[in-house]
Amino acid sequence: MKVDFYTSKREYAEKQAEIDKAILEVARGGKFILGPEVTKLEEEVKKYTGAKHAIGVASGTDALVLTSHVLGFEDGAEVITSPFTFLASTSCIAKHRAKPVFVDIDEKTFNIDANKIEEKITDKTKGILPIHLFSQMADMDKIMEIANKHDLRVLEDAAEAFGMKYKGKGDTYRHSGSIGDFGIFSFFPTKTLGAYGDAGMVITNDDDLAKKAKMFRVHGASRKYHYDYIGYNSRLDTMQAAVLLVKLKYIDEAIAKRAQVAKWYKERLEDCRNIRIPEIVEDQKQVYYVFNILAEKRDELAAYLKENGVGNSIYYPVPLHLQKCFSYLGHKKGDFPVAEKVANEIIALPIYPEIKEEEVDYVCETIKKFYTK
Repeated sequence: MKVDFYTSKREYAEKQAEIDKAILEVARGGKFILGPEVTKLEEEVKKYTGAKHAIGVASGTDALVLTSHVLGFEDGAEVITSPFTFLASTSCIAKHRAKPVFVDIDEKTFNIDANKIEEKITDKTKGILPIHLFSQMADMDKIMEIANKHDLRVLEDAAEAFGMKYKGKGDTYRHSGSIGDFGIFSFFPTKTLGAYGDAGMVITNDDDLAKKAKMFRVHGASRKYHYDYIGYNSRLDTMQAAVLLVKLKYIDEAIAKRAQVAKWYKERLEDCRNIRIPEIVEDQKQVYYVFNILAEKRDELAAYLKENGVGNSIYYPVPLHLQKCFSYLGHKKGDFPVAEKVANEIIALPIYPEIKEEEVDYVCETIKKFYTK
């Protein structure tokens, strides 16, 4: 049996008529840059997340670069973040000549260890950039407490966390990205809400930050050909917005299906002593964008799965503090031992709403065969 790590073909087959119609309407309408579908999507994202403002941009990476700039993460300012994440979560800091300051992760959740943040704060610290990784959000209660105490800005990297909600110690659930000063989403095709190309979104509850972000996405212009800032050309494509509007209607259903797939994996792998499944902590609602396990002989397992037709991926094989592009920070192996340990053991299994139960069965059987052969 062949099990793709991810495929968009099944979802498209289910929703082909709606998606084709949406794309053709944009083509016929001729408004390809910041068209009405972009505005409508921004309104729908505001409703879904509870955020006061939503600003569509060209990608999740652009969302991070743009918001880092708006928040003043530049010119020697220090920004505390995690070394266990995708490059864009930290390159957005370095792009503006600010300094990424890493804090090790919590082994249970893979998120930044909020209990270690305060010890890294100096008089140069400008902000905190937590990443809501894979299945759950960072400890936002603790992070916001620290930020308020030290007057720091908080940029939530919720690239993987659309639909994820956090309750923590509060009375109500808050959507990812809506707690800090800014939150960003990526709509890369593999994401829980995925476009048919690059696309991203910025959300905030701050009127002034929203106004500035809207200007920054159009070269820093307050109105056409009047530039208050040197900004970016980063506008959410109208056709991508049209596709996302179709898929947003089904997002809760898609999240529920992902939860069911995660449940299948947990049930079938609970008796496998050679792997460990990350824990979900706090009171929050997951989206299971990725289903990870920590595995003995990870690289050999990955190769065996591939040989037997099972797609898999490793998020992330090398923590950022050991990447060549960040060598100027002077870190060495052993500086962030939890991140390094997880990077050597983690492997992601196929998960998407359209995957079949028999395919999950095959994945789990193949894993168990590897450890008993």
